Amino acid sequence: MIKAALFDLDGTLLNRDESVTRFIQHQYERLVKHVGHIPKDQYINRFIELDQRGYVWKDRVYKQLVEEYSINSLSAEELLQDYVSEFKHYCVPFANVRAMLDELKRNNIIVGMITNGYGSFQMANIRALGIEAFFEVIFVSEWEGMKKPDPRLFKKAIKRLGVQASECIFVGDHPLNDVKAAQQVGMKAIWKKDDQWEDVQADAVVHDLADVAEVMKGL
Repeated sequence: MIKAALFDLDGTLLNRDESVTRFIQHQYERLVKHVGHIPKDQYINRFIELDQRGYVWKDRVYKQLVEEYSINSLSAEELLQDYVSEFKHYCVPFANVRAMLDELKRNNIIVGMITNGYGSFQMANIRALGIEAFFEVIFVSEWEGMKKPDPRLFKKAIKRLGVQASECIFVGDHPLNDVKAAQQVGMKAIWKKDDQWEDVQADAVVHDLADVAEVMKGL
């Protein structure tokens, strides 16, 4: 019987692709006097390309942008600080996030989160989505000193939730960091479908978070 659910954040609860696009569009507009010599679409598309869907930290992204486009009146560090302080204002949840979490709570499912990233940055994004209160535990890789797919992180979260691995499911979008990693410690894994990946060997697949609670009943 499933008693608990652990979630990934980026690409699972947070629509990171849309959030990044919104942020970088507005960053360009806010800082246009510094970056206006670069065509807007070019600045946006190059940022997204260098970002690699969040797997490259933004210090490297902005350093590359400053060098490529000869941005002279702002440093890479200043652009990075703008990202860190402003990104939370552009966070977009996937549809039905709150309704799904509400349903799990009504079903007495204990809810937690494991996310890779920097602690204060990820917590700001979670709070921006208005979902922090749903989670009994939130593990952020920077603060834990380890990151997914490290099995120790999954085992630590399961222990904190007070359940066995077989009583816990993991919901995430990454086939290795989320799905396979969870399965390797004895959890069932639900893949939040992402068209970037194919042939993901999950225990179940959801396209819409609204389906999570119902899918869990069959696991």
